[in-house]
Amino acid sequence: MALPALNEEASVASVVAEIRRTQPSADVLVIDDGSTDATAERAADAGAQVMRLPFNLGVGGAMRAGYRYALEAGYSHVVQVDADGQHDPEDIQRLLTTMSRADIAIGARFAGVGDYAMRGPRRWAMRTLSVILSRLTGVPVSDPTSGFRMIGPSALELFAFDFPEEYLGDTVEALVIAHRAGLTIEQVPVAMRQRTAGRPSQGALRSSAYLVRAVAAILLAVARRGPARREPPDASA
Repeated sequence: MALPALNEEASVASVVAEIRRTQPSADVLVIDDGSTDATAERAADAGAQVMRLPFNLGVGGAMRAGYRYALEAGYSHVVQVDADGQHDPEDIQRLLTTMSRADIAIGARFAGVGDYAMRGPRRWAMRTLSVILSRLTGVPVSDPTSGFRMIGPSALELFAFDFPEEYLGDTVEALVIAHRAGLTIEQVPVAMRQRTAGRPSQGALRSSAYLVRAVAAILLAVARRGPARREPPDASA
């Protein structure tokens, strides 16, 4: 389990504890993304491994570091979980059931489970993004910005080196990159909870520009050269 966290001291310990209770065999890594509070200490006290980044990289940068760590440590699957308590660890098992047929499983808030609602500019942005990404990838993507995801070995190898760090790149652009690399994507309906503490990262001004930036992220992903193929080392060398 990889939890990117920025100043989540009020919630991270309870999230780690819930994950350890519901997924006792899983290792939990909290990626402290340059927090200025006690996020790292609270996570460690709750039993998580902690990776402390020297400064804030954003979710994309934090998750790339987490994926690189997981690949080098020999893990085959990684689940991204928010540190604010919105994701229900009980749903991790539902994501896991798709790994036999998909490289990436997205926990989707708007796929018919739960009553999570989004309003204002972000609601229209989400609908637009859903249509665009569903057509680009060829699979239904009703929640393209979900931060609740599980990836398998092929996606881990890709994302450890080619995971976008820009705003919305970690969610929207990453799906385009994965599709262009030939990976399979599937969404799993999940119920989202309200934040247990802290404030959402989206303010009013950022929300009003959400659609423009999201579409720009898609255009950037489409325009980028595809990820380079990495050949395995020559055993005879």
